[in-house]
Amino acid sequence: MQDRLTHVAMVAGEASGDLLGSHLMAALKARRAGLRFSGIGGPKMIAQGLESLYPIEQLSVRGYAEVLGQYRAITEMRRKLARQLLEQRPALYIGIDSSDFNLELERQLKDAGIPTVQYVSPSIWAWRGWRVRRIARSVTHVLALFPFEPALYEKAGVAVTYVGHPLADLIPLASDRAQARAQLRLPAAARIVALLPGSRRSELQYMGEIFVRAARRLSEQLPEAHFVCPTASRETREQFEAVLRSEGAADLPLTLLYGHSHEALAAADVALVASGTATLETALIKTPMVIAYRQSPVTWALMRHMIYLPYIGLPNILAGEAFVPEFIQNRATPEALAEALAALLQDPIAQQHQIEHFRAIHEKLRQNTAQKAADAVLGVLDGARA
Repeated sequence: MQDRLTHVAMVAGEASGDLLGSHLMAALKARRAGLRFSGIGGPKMIAQGLESLYPIEQLSVRGYAEVLGQYRAITEMRRKLARQLLEQRPALYIGIDSSDFNLELERQLKDAGIPTVQYVSPSIWAWRGWRVRRIARSVTHVLALFPFEPALYEKAGVAVTYVGHPLADLIPLASDRAQARAQLRLPAAARIVALLPGSRRSELQYMGEIFVRAARRLSEQLPEAHFVCPTASRETREQFEAVLRSEGAADLPLTLLYGHSHEALAAADVALVASGTATLETALIKTPMVIAYRQSPVTWALMRHMIYLPYIGLPNILAGEAFVPEFIQNRATPEALAEALAALLQDPIAQQHQIEHFRAIHEKLRQNTAQKAADAVLGVLDGARA
């Protein structure tokens, strides 16, 4: 019985969730001795003591068409995990992002009397309101990263705590461009352009070729440009290298990195970023950017009828205005992206306008996230024991 009361089950489905989970685990262990963690996580959560029952890579899939290709395997993994957790009856379940996987699992556990916490709200602010009802059925408490989210949940009667965004705590308010360039051995006087075409293979499938072609076109316009591309894994690095070969871009002035996305962005004058969490990371590092997004035709056909926000990049959503240029689907062409980057590189006023918005976003999101999240989780845990 005592073991069950100290058992916290957790599932993270990708690298960003693994980072969130590891910081939360560290904060929980510092506040409450004897907690045991199991579920699904990556190397950072495992280093904090998680017993990972399945590889995190099996959940790292994005896009409707891509998920459909792995649907049977993912569904079977969730079924097995649900059976294990219903037998073990942990004191609490924490789903970290990956809402498509977690919400159904959370529903089953909540129906069985196990409290559930969803860390990172599904994007209810971007989608039609029916998702709130599903979340209310599945989740005991939501930990929200963005300041506009709690009101949406409170209106639906869902318990919620705004905890801020962990990246805002991790990233300093100011960075040193010269130091970052020296650290990465990048040319000190060049126009540095960071390329972030996505951290998943499915993203690179649609964005890699476009980013390389845009870089080549920009290099022709501005010979002093030098590119830096941080890759998330060995697989995505190899995939990007294959794109470079297929595009005949071996002569592109490019530094390819494994990791070091923070340093690459700090070193850059501007960045070309695939929509997603990387746009927030870029904003917090205060690097002016252009946002691009492209998905499979099937995924986009489904998404365009469900999304109702006018923006797709997190900085624009947080600011409530399109101060960062966005190029979506068919508008995300190499020509358009190269032109937008060239214009931004040569317009210091436009750069400063973005940077001022980025500073305001950073201050708003800097909330000591791991500690606030741990407070809320322990509140749910103690409430369940009462």
